[in-house]
Amino acid sequence: MLRDHLKENLDILFVGFNPSLLSGETGHHFANPNNRFWKILYSASITPRLYKPEEDWLLPEIRLGLTNIVERPTRAADEITKEEYSQGRVALNEKIKTCRPLIVCYVGKGVYQQFSRKKEIPWGIQPEPMVAGTTDFVAPSSSGLVRMPLEEIVEIYKELPGLVSRLREK
Repeated sequence: MLRDHLKENLDILFVGFNPSLLSGETGHHFANPNNRFWKILYSASITPRLYKPEEDWLLPEIRLGLTNIVERPTRAADEITKEEYSQGRVALNEKIKTCRPLIVCYVGKGVYQQFSRKKEIPWGIQPEPMVAGTTDFVAPSSSGLVRMPLEEIVEIYKELPGLVSRLREK
């Protein structure tokens, strides 16, 4: 089972679809070597160094958290059932209310679509948060299957540190 890495008042809570089979086996988020999550966070200046999947538990120390909308590991997101998404929406809503992060960053438009049930979703800040008191931010998936160039993905994630600073000043 893959544990969430959460605490109250995080700067950013990253939300993925669900664990990969490898993440489920190892117990670490974004463990698949083809997943670029850790490289993206470092390249976008979100983390001070390049973390390894087995260091995922350290993220709350730097005010970052990790969770998924669905807990069950699968080979692909299309294996997730409607019932799992329904239960996941309720659980994720509670996690966000409990942790009260400044920003909830959805790692992929599909994750936000499943949570919000909205169809038209731009990259970046969303007009209305799903949970009051937070800011929803939609970023591209870090999966190696995503065809968007890594540089474009990193540019979107680079908006997050400045957004954190602006929200902290409020």
